[in-house]
Amino acid sequence: MKTVASAYKYLFLLFFFVVLSALVYNILNLSISYKEALNFFINNSLLSIITNASTIILGQNDFGLRFPFLLFYILSVFLMYKLTEDFFKKESDRYINLAIFSILPGLLSASILVNSAIIVTFFTLLYIYIFKVTSKHSYILLVLFLFLDNSFAIFFLALFFYSLKKRDTNLLVVSLVLFGISMGIYGFDSGGKPKGFLIDTFAIYASIFSPLLFIYFFYSIYRIGIKENKTLTWYVSMTSLFFSLLISFRQRIYIEDYAPFVVIFLPYMVRLFFNSIRIRLPRFRKKHYNVTIATLVVLLLSVFLTLFNKPLYLLVSEPKKHFAYKYDFVEDIAIELKKKNINYINSEDEKLLLRLRFYGIESGQKYYITTKEQFFYDYKIDVKYFNKTLYSTYIIKENEK
Repeated sequence: MKTVASAYKYLFLLFFFVVLSALVYNILNLSISYKEALNFFINNSLLSIITNASTIILGQNDFGLRFPFLLFYILSVFLMYKLTEDFFKKESDRYINLAIFSILPGLLSASILVNSAIIVTFFTLLYIYIFKVTSKHSYILLVLFLFLDNSFAIFFLALFFYSLKKRDTNLLVVSLVLFGISMGIYGFDSGGKPKGFLIDTFAIYASIFSPLLFIYFFYSIYRIGIKENKTLTWYVSMTSLFFSLLISFRQRIYIEDYAPFVVIFLPYMVRLFFNSIRIRLPRFRKKHYNVTIATLVVLLLSVFLTLFNKPLYLLVSEPKKHFAYKYDFVEDIAIELKKKNINYINSEDEKLLLRLRFYGIESGQKYYITTKEQFFYDYKIDVKYFNKTLYSTYIIKENEK
């Protein structure tokens, strides 16, 4: 049995190495977005502290900017490994769960972009792991969560519901107080006219899991809630799902506030799936295997499009419609500007200037850059993919006074 378990372990490590290599490749081919540039240069937040500290150590480049989030991703996968010890009947199930968890499209995206989702995922898993090992709630971590991110308000609310079930007065009071303070610090956006974004929220969740896997998530959380023991993880995931859908009836939600608490439910989905197959005679398992194959095919297709999405530019009529458009091109423009010895530039596009600043192109006179089509210009920089022009900028030398 140990030999078989070791084989699964090494297979997973090889698989995970391939995934990490693909993520590093993506990091090196992304450009900083405007929102990321705001966090790096302007905002005073946890993301600002993390990205600035990382670039001081690793250099002001894309890898230095995004490495901390890749590290949180690796640590999250490790925590998932520790959490599922003695959770599955077979060790192979554990590594299948790890493999699926490590390639969830939402988790992959969070691991290479400057956002708090992967940080929240890591600390949520850490809290649940400490609770599993000690059977005690870490109130120190809960206080820390209050200052880490606004999305932990959902976690506090989940703990409140869990404490009602367990009749845990201490947890009830602490979670309720922390939820109240979180609402006081970060507030809750309830303005605007009710519009209804429920379908949009379903679509985003489907992109985070992959469509078929999200449908099974919906079934699993309902099935376990009705027929099995409701654990802390179930309360966290269910609370996040319920409130995200509820709020979607009125307004668009920030999925980063909810997704980290939903993806951690994956082990329960995998265990339920294998249990439902194994209680059936082999001749009645064909339908389940067909659904499994379809789910994995869709998942792998989603993963491929998440990691290798450049070819999609050839299929869309307008490059701006590509989901990764805001993370592309700017580094290529900066490289071309430096080749022309242009290190200072002016523009009406403040967002472009801030992004270029990350790559060492500062705001200044003498040259002017614009993405608006010009008939008279000194230089034109095109970013192409398979001879299709995706992004153009026009450089005009300004008159010196």
